[in-house]
Amino acid sequence: MPQFRCCTRVCHLVHCFVMSSPYFMQSMSVTTRLGTKNTGCTSAATLKSKLTRRRRYVDPVSSVAVKVEEEEAMVSVQRPSSAPLSTVGSLELHPHGTSHLKSETVTLPLSSHSRRRRQLKVEYDKDGGVTPMKTEHWEPPDWKKQLGHIREMRSGRDAPVDNMGAEKCYDTEAPASVRRFQVLVSLMLSSQTRDQVTAAAMQKLRAHGCSVENLLATDDETLGKLIYPVGFWRTKVKYLKLTSAMLQKEFGGDIPDSVEGLVRLPGVGPKMAHLAMDIAWDKVSGIGVDTHVHRISNRLGWLKKPTKNPEETRKALEEWLPRELWSEINWLLVGFGQQVCLPVNPLCSMCLNQHSCPSAFKNSPTKKPKTGSPKSPNPTSSLKIKVEHESAVKEEGTKTERLFTPVSPATQKKKAKRKVS
Repeated sequence: MPQFRCCTRVCHLVHCFVMSSPYFMQSMSVTTRLGTKNTGCTSAATLKSKLTRRRRYVDPVSSVAVKVEEEEAMVSVQRPSSAPLSTVGSLELHPHGTSHLKSETVTLPLSSHSRRRRQLKVEYDKDGGVTPMKTEHWEPPDWKKQLGHIREMRSGRDAPVDNMGAEKCYDTEAPASVRRFQVLVSLMLSSQTRDQVTAAAMQKLRAHGCSVENLLATDDETLGKLIYPVGFWRTKVKYLKLTSAMLQKEFGGDIPDSVEGLVRLPGVGPKMAHLAMDIAWDKVSGIGVDTHVHRISNRLGWLKKPTKNPEETRKALEEWLPRELWSEINWLLVGFGQQVCLPVNPLCSMCLNQHSCPSAFKNSPTKKPKTGSPKSPNPTSSLKIKVEHESAVKEEGTKTERLFTPVSPATQKKKAKRKVS
């Protein structure tokens, strides 16, 4: 018995010393091997309760990791592995059982619902002080001076376009829709036709009744006689009938008020559409470029590079010419081309731009005949013509020599006797 008591006391002292150590201060209870609670300097607790308490202490943070692992397992089953990822905080365990969320992120797949509602914010890098490149505005060097000279030469307003153009061919007393239709008809007839012929044809049409209903009621033969002799009059008869039917069906007898609608009409091109918008609707939609405007613009050097057709000229002029001049330029250049800057043999000596025009005093190029045509020169035939010409010259020389050679008096008397007899 005394030995047992001593051993018990020693064990009790050792146990108190051990449990009072700072390393074991967190757990306030121990259990014996037999599971009996010992009270002393620490409260009794079983090994199970100690482990449970430590789990509870770590549980608020570790539950997040458990939940994340469960969601990751569920999403990986529902969705493929190529789904978008989201980030959550990861756990970091410290000594003494403490834990907190790390600032590093762990990528996890998002659910389909959160993927739909997620919005992307796109940010663009700001310019690092770099200014955008500016394209230079090209314009001819002396175009203002040349335009002033053309206005001065056109001040008389006595060109054919001034008296017989599309602005003078409609009936001023007719209803507005009929006036607009007559403007369109005169523009359609003016293609490849002089203004004098167009004005005469419009006068006959107006006397017959130039409206949509009257043209549809007129047969092709009668309509052809009315517009003859305009260029391509048979084709224009067909275009007038088709256009009138289209206007009556789609536009109520009036002409369209847009370039897109006008170009849809049979026989109406961009030049006619822009002129119709200007004259009929009083709207400037573009430059009306015909053969005169196309020719003169290229001669004056008003284009960056030479153009091949009026449509290219229109686009090139609209790139630099101020918009307030678009309506005037057609009237100016057409009359100037009819009077001074003629297609063949222009009157450069009368032009005020003769010192600034790059094409001044240059004749229009003549068309060369094709090889094999009757007009094309043949090398052998040219040699024959040259030999014949030289022989003819020699014969004429001998004749002149005979005429001017001196004749003796005896020969003169003999010639006179022969004439008398």
